[in-house]
Amino acid sequence: MCLLLGATGVGKTLLLKRLQKLCQTGSQEALGEAPVTLPTVGTNLTDLILRKRKITVRELGGCMGPIWPKYYLDVRCVLFVVDCANVVQISSSCVQLLSVLSSEPLQSAAVLILFNKRDLPCTMSLVELKALFRMEDILRSAPQSISTLEISARSGQGLQELLSWLFSKDR
Repeated sequence: MCLLLGATGVGKTLLLKRLQKLCQTGSQEALGEAPVTLPTVGTNLTDLILRKRKITVRELGGCMGPIWPKYYLDVRCVLFVVDCANVVQISSSCVQLLSVLSSEPLQSAAVLILFNKRDLPCTMSLVELKALFRMEDILRSAPQSISTLEISARSGQGLQELLSWLFSKDR
């Protein structure tokens, strides 16, 4: 099981739909226009078939933050999505991430922090984002294996790398 977490409006649902299509077509060019999405209230379970292997991704709505811990058992990896264009939301995303990382059931889960919406002109640089999140401190103190990736669920940027990461962690 892989959890897909992040605040409301960061692009989790679109990301999941794009990953599903990418797994089906195998081609970034076949992604086409980004589908319309609505904020997830509750949970979405999606199976990604990747190199003849099934990876189940559970997306939890951002509004469900207080009950995310109920879904932490038997999780092998966490995809944590951050909206790079929403400066106001960065600090609350950081608090959510720290809460996820400090949870006992997730101590051995691999974590990929996805800095989403890189296609928008008003996003912060990766250096600024890592400074705001104090990534060096997090990497030093967290027991988990943590990676970061810049993506755009809308344009497809970074999605192949994301799938490669998922494939490498699902063993």
